[in-house]
Amino acid sequence: MPDTQAAPSAHPVHAPDRTVFFVSDGTGITAETFGHAVLTQFELRFKEIRLPFIDTLDKAHHAVQVINEAFERDGKRPIVFSTLVKADLSSVVRHSKGMHMDLIQTFVEPLEQELGVRSTHTVGRSHNIADSDDYKNRIEAINFSLAHDDGQSNQNLESADVILVGVSRSGKTPTSLYLAMQYGVKAANYPLIPEDFERGRLPGALSQYKKKLFGLTILPDRLSEVRNERRPGSKYASIEQCRYEVNEAEKMMRREGIRCMSSTVKSIEEIATMVLQEIKSDKRAW
Repeated sequence: MPDTQAAPSAHPVHAPDRTVFFVSDGTGITAETFGHAVLTQFELRFKEIRLPFIDTLDKAHHAVQVINEAFERDGKRPIVFSTLVKADLSSVVRHSKGMHMDLIQTFVEPLEQELGVRSTHTVGRSHNIADSDDYKNRIEAINFSLAHDDGQSNQNLESADVILVGVSRSGKTPTSLYLAMQYGVKAANYPLIPEDFERGRLPGALSQYKKKLFGLTILPDRLSEVRNERRPGSKYASIEQCRYEVNEAEKMMRREGIRCMSSTVKSIEEIATMVLQEIKSDKRAW
């Protein structure tokens, strides 16, 4: 009888060191953002689970059940980052078998004492009508960035706050969308392609907007890895092609006086922050 036992994987999957929950009565983005900032300080593997819209006692008790199940399964206390505003909901979740990090209690209560004013303890306060103009600006910026992704439109480039340029797959699109979604920045992006290098000049549509340009570059080895995920084994993804394009793009940026940074080892958040520092728009305080 043939041996049907599966061969062991050449790359064993390592179990996470700890399960982490982000619990919120809203989207959970605030808890997740803060939690990520803290967790990156530890060289451990985390299994991350977001529990959003915990806005009733039933949902709070269910969240406790999920957290406790993780404790039983892992044999370790889960880490719980919570931004539950209502005290009764927070009290329920705090009695789970997790290590509880209450961001509201940690920051709001000391501020109440310092300011001498009680907080509203209102759920979703950051997304109310007072922010409607800001919200509309972000939606408008997202639509602009989508319409001007990868050089697909030359219209209204004068309205752009920044135009990102660089070789294909250097991080232009995700950075543009992040700037639009988080800050309401109208960010267009344009690829620099071999035809531009052969002509020895920027795409014609960009020449009059040189002050708005910001370049992204990337190490050829990393670029080849990224491109191979999309088109494996192609000339487009070959290390030789990547070296050629990166070298020519960087020469063009230097020649044209375009501000530039490498996206190789930086997160989208880091890239966006550096772009914001460089463009220093007067539209709003970023």
